[in-house]
Amino acid sequence: METSTGPSSGGRIAFAEPLRMLIGGEWVVGGQGTIEVLDPSSAEPFAAIGAASAADVDQAVAAARAAFEQSRWTGLAASKRAQILWRVAELIDQQADELAVLETLDNGKPITAARNMDLPAAAAAFRYWAGWCSKLDGRSPAVDAPGEYVSVALREPIGVVALIVPWNFPLVNAAVKVAPALAAGCTVVLKPAELTSLTAIRLGQILLDAGVPAGVVNVVTGHGREAGAALAAHDDVDKISFTGSTAVGKDLLVAARGNLKRLTLELGGKSPNFILGDADLGKAIAAAANGIFRNAGQMCAAASRLYVARERYDEVLTGLIAQARSFRLGPGIDPQTTMGPLVSQLQQRRVLDFIAEAREQGATIACGGRAHGSVGYFVEPTIVADARPDSRIVREEIFGPVLVVTPLDDADAIPAIANDSIYGLSANIWSRDVAAAHRVARRIRAGTITINSGMIVSPHLPFGGFKQSGWGREGGADGIEAFTEIKTIITALQ
Repeated sequence: METSTGPSSGGRIAFAEPLRMLIGGEWVVGGQGTIEVLDPSSAEPFAAIGAASAADVDQAVAAARAAFEQSRWTGLAASKRAQILWRVAELIDQQADELAVLETLDNGKPITAARNMDLPAAAAAFRYWAGWCSKLDGRSPAVDAPGEYVSVALREPIGVVALIVPWNFPLVNAAVKVAPALAAGCTVVLKPAELTSLTAIRLGQILLDAGVPAGVVNVVTGHGREAGAALAAHDDVDKISFTGSTAVGKDLLVAARGNLKRLTLELGGKSPNFILGDADLGKAIAAAANGIFRNAGQMCAAASRLYVARERYDEVLTGLIAQARSFRLGPGIDPQTTMGPLVSQLQQRRVLDFIAEAREQGATIACGGRAHGSVGYFVEPTIVADARPDSRIVREEIFGPVLVVTPLDDADAIPAIANDSIYGLSANIWSRDVAAAHRVARRIRAGTITINSGMIVSPHLPFGGFKQSGWGREGGADGIEAFTEIKTIITALQ
């Protein structure tokens, strides 16, 4: 990696030159020039990344294809590949302090969240999938045909995969895609979001340092409309794994039709949270606040619509307002900050527009509702009451720190309320009657439902959505099998 970095005052990182892309084991300059990287807390530039051209994407895909066809990765023993992935986790741990600073300056999230949550999660992903390198076994199905046969159904790597990750959890999202793809034996072209590419570039160096052969993992940076679109439509890419908006996910369906490449799509959400009258309100209120204000609400599974039993509504609303006002907004690099800025000015404007429209339609802004400060892309933790059920703020994904709270008069209506959405990513239920809550959960069409808990994401667990929240699952056996194909070989014994 041909950029010199080093900590400067205030925990910042100084870059001597624009960061380059990793193609075929070499660090190269982007063919479309550079993209300025802004600190969301100050709107000040502090780095630059390369902007890939279609030709750069061609080279990256060609490098991944050559590595796959030459078995540079699958030619290694499974135990050796597992050791390398485990070594990646060790290097992430060793460089965690610097990686956390990079993530914080790039994304805006609090340094404590980056260091204590995101970095351990990224390392855990590589450790978990390292164990899968030797676990992708075949099977021998019976052959129902005249004669005597032996059949073997083999699970093989799908080939060259494009991994396109968003800006809300940059390193974690990269890790939970790269690790299973490599464990399955695939080769990779990783495309991070242009707003948050720094830790993906550093991950590329870590993979090389850990012993991943040249060309097995390539990292291309740049704009989605150029580099991302070229990668998605490339005829030599066998699969796309994408996390991002539902709108872009639909565009990828069109891009994939040329060679019918496989797709895993982890898309948007408008997740409901239900607090029933018998719930433990202390736990439920704290979890409800964390479920929408963590990461400034920039989470696909953010519990952004809350329904509270009417007899507890005022108590819960009062508690939520107190929770919202307890967040300390500021630059993520400040260890005292508990909520950072949104990632960009565009995202800040989008969130504020949702709030303004709800206010114009008669909703009550119970707290927050404004930009915070005059520098950076901050929005106050916001709670909205009395919103119309058909309003955009209730029905559309906002991706910001905005919670809509509504009284709940009939617990039997929970499945209908939860399912009245184009999305189906997650849901939460709070009740001391766990058996009844579990029966309700069975009727909600969502990929992950928690009972008396905030959202839990782990590499061990399948994660993904119903309806327009996506296709396929990440995590666990489902996540790694998505990077494989089944080949059946039948041998006649006479």
